[in-house]
Amino acid sequence: MKLSRLGEFGLINRVRRTIPPSRDVGLGIGDDAAWVRAKTDSFFVTADLLLEDVHFDLNWTSLSDLGYKTLAVNLSDIAAMGGVPAYLTLSLGIPRHFTSKKLDHFYHGIESLAVQHNVAVVGGDISVADKLLISACLIGHAPYRPIRRSGAKPRNDIYVTGTLGDSALGLHLLKSKMLRQRGAAYLLKRHHKPTPRLAIGALLARKGLATAMIDVSDGLLQDLGHICRASLIGARIWEEALPLSRAYRELAGNEGTRYALTGGEDYELLFCARQSDRQLIDQLQRRVKVPLTRIGACVPAKQGIYCLDRSGKPISVPVIGHDHFKSKTSDSND
Repeated sequence: MKLSRLGEFGLINRVRRTIPPSRDVGLGIGDDAAWVRAKTDSFFVTADLLLEDVHFDLNWTSLSDLGYKTLAVNLSDIAAMGGVPAYLTLSLGIPRHFTSKKLDHFYHGIESLAVQHNVAVVGGDISVADKLLISACLIGHAPYRPIRRSGAKPRNDIYVTGTLGDSALGLHLLKSKMLRQRGAAYLLKRHHKPTPRLAIGALLARKGLATAMIDVSDGLLQDLGHICRASLIGARIWEEALPLSRAYRELAGNEGTRYALTGGEDYELLFCARQSDRQLIDQLQRRVKVPLTRIGACVPAKQGIYCLDRSGKPISVPVIGHDHFKSKTSDSND
């Protein structure tokens, strides 16, 4: 079967069926990070591959920001499992025209975020390549039982941290060269330097408040779909409840909530929780000072995934997130 037909997530499922996990693997392929056990501890392991002109464009991405984002997207996977990051291995395919100064900028971006979260770069590999290739693997501690994608139940609430759509709208502004508008700088920062929600992820795991969780990397509806398929449920989202930044509201224009529903790379946490825990989640929000917005509810699987406008009518969403193999263009979520 052609990969364009199978798709990114179909390929992942095919690999998962082909290669069974070993006895020390608590969770293998299928969640944001693997969970492996040692004799005295257990760990999360996650990896990301970033390719020039596929995941980033050096015409508008500085190497410092790229280093920062390389670590941030891996930290977000650990956050989505409720873990604590520890060790990073980093392998690079480097074009011949690169200089050591360019690489210094990249590693400074890595280090600026690593020191914030006590992450040590412990190894990797380097080779020559036609375009810049980045392969990162992050290992984190699992002090609490991991939050999987498969624990949500009908009648659970659906929450998201922070705001949605900022990164995708920022990418749109970059491509359209609409960078002088008020609010553009904020959206560009959200695209280049996302904030991994490690503190709230760990607290949700420690207190057992999230029944399922994922980070929003490919778009709200697509990532919610991963939870729904793993948990065998459906979901109802309220468009009016979507958390949108002031800059997003000012610059989205006729696109409305499209970027918030389908745009990727926000790296916010999307999680489900029991209705009986609403008060505890409100208290948690005040403690970590990160907005936690209830945007919908889990429903029986036969109802599917749908979004209602403020009048209660289902809205049509033309694009459902990003898939590397099914996307016609190589670079975008928008």
